[in-house]
Amino acid sequence: MKMKVAWAALAVLAVTATGCGSDSGSGEGSGKTTITFWDNNGGARTPIYQELIKRFEAANPSIHVEYVGIPIASVQQKYDTAIAGGDTPDVGGVTTSYLANLTGQQALEPADEWLTTSAVNGKLAAPMLDSVRKTVPDGKLYLVPGTSNMDVVWYLKDKLQQAPGTWDEFFADADKLTKKPDAYGYTIRGGAGSIFQILAEMYSYSGVSEFFDASGKSTVNDPKNVEFLTKMAGLYKKDTPEADVTNDFPKMVAAFGTGKIAMMHHNLGSYNDHVKAHGKDKIGAFALPTGPGGRRTVVANPVDGFAVFKGSEHKDAAWKFVEFLVSHEGNSYWNQQTGQIPANTEAQGDSWLQGLEHLKTAVDTLNDPNTQVVSPPYYLPQFSSITKADTEPLFQKVLLGQMQPQEFLDTLAQKLTDAQAEWKKATGG
Repeated sequence: MKMKVAWAALAVLAVTATGCGSDSGSGEGSGKTTITFWDNNGGARTPIYQELIKRFEAANPSIHVEYVGIPIASVQQKYDTAIAGGDTPDVGGVTTSYLANLTGQQALEPADEWLTTSAVNGKLAAPMLDSVRKTVPDGKLYLVPGTSNMDVVWYLKDKLQQAPGTWDEFFADADKLTKKPDAYGYTIRGGAGSIFQILAEMYSYSGVSEFFDASGKSTVNDPKNVEFLTKMAGLYKKDTPEADVTNDFPKMVAAFGTGKIAMMHHNLGSYNDHVKAHGKDKIGAFALPTGPGGRRTVVANPVDGFAVFKGSEHKDAAWKFVEFLVSHEGNSYWNQQTGQIPANTEAQGDSWLQGLEHLKTAVDTLNDPNTQVVSPPYYLPQFSSITKADTEPLFQKVLLGQMQPQEFLDTLAQKLTDAQAEWKKATGG
């Protein structure tokens, strides 16, 4: 579900040997305020931040930003270690997938008061702000959003002339476009990363608006979700390749790249892979279709942004840097380079974005007042393990006909319900 990252660039991470805390200057007697910034996905994004830091320092000559690139696989551990040692950065890249862990340790400064007087107040996308607030128990803004992603269905324009608007139309197209033995209407992600995708599909079909009902019970096994999963599992081997049962992201992309598969569900991050395989004029993308209720429901991807740490000794300078990163200029540049959705609404209107059909589709969908956004419980400490190691093998059993969709979703729902109850007890919610 993430953009592919070129980890060969890890040499740039040698800077992590530098101390993490703030100091009074950039060099002895410079008179500059130094703030430390941790990039939570160091590597391919490093040059983007280097350019943005250069622009920021030119406009703010009294502030020096020390960049530290942290590999995405170890960033949570790095933050935990820094918090325990009292040596946190001034500003850090943070996503909603582990925001609750950081706020639970009381490591972050809320941005609510700062935002009221900031130049970006009123210019950040409301759905992203809402998603951040729903991730923490007290509803405060501990993360200033910079970007997000959205699930879409990629398709080959020479095979599918008109994107389906409903799931019923999607299933009909998948069947119609299958021409065995080597042409298929769709490819299912059956391996690593499968659960989030099937959750996004189920809720877009059912239109269920919350992951938990008022009593704290998971809605994952709602009858409409069961109905959808039964239909989707029914595509396996009929309108999809048999190898799909072990498909992870690279295998799914490779299969779609052969030109023998008409549609593939992923997110905006795989755009460059599809362009490389097919050319930009031959691929299209549509938002996940609507279900029987007719309303479009989107399961929110994690929001990525910036947080100021409570331990910072230079909070004014830290907030100024955050403000630049989410400004029209900074936010537009970052998202143009990464191919994601800007949080800054002025940046969303820029010509580079409007010229990219898949991004424009995503922005229009999220900004449509009729779109219902459902926030997954990223705040649950067990959410990642539940939706990966615990249930990915069970989903494969569903595809193979070894487990019924109802049993699978009952099992997943119980795990989420138990985790929610445990979390509420721990937080006093």
